[in-house]
Amino acid sequence: MDDRFRTGERVLVSLPDSPGHHRAPRYVRGHVGTVLAVHGRHVLPDDVVARMAEPHVEPVYAVAFAAGALWGAGDHTVTVNLWESYLEPAEEGR
Repeated sequence: MDDRFRTGERVLVSLPDSPGHHRAPRYVRGHVGTVLAVHGRHVLPDDVVARMAEPHVEPVYAVAFAAGALWGAGDHTVTVNLWESYLEPAEEGR
């Protein structure tokens, strides 16, 4: 299986539409970041917590966010590891 995103690609972190466990930190949800690396494929923790018999296995991406975009201040970046199902392609101009 191919990874959906590549290093250098801009991605948008989804806003989950269901209650329950979601490993994307709230402070990055709805924000655009840049993929720095792909860390291989790992079991989706949401499925483990939901006690699914066969949890999904997905690529995990290191995604960098500008601190200023997240908190309105800071000239550094914040890197978060995110599963593929939490991400979508970022729209141009966003």
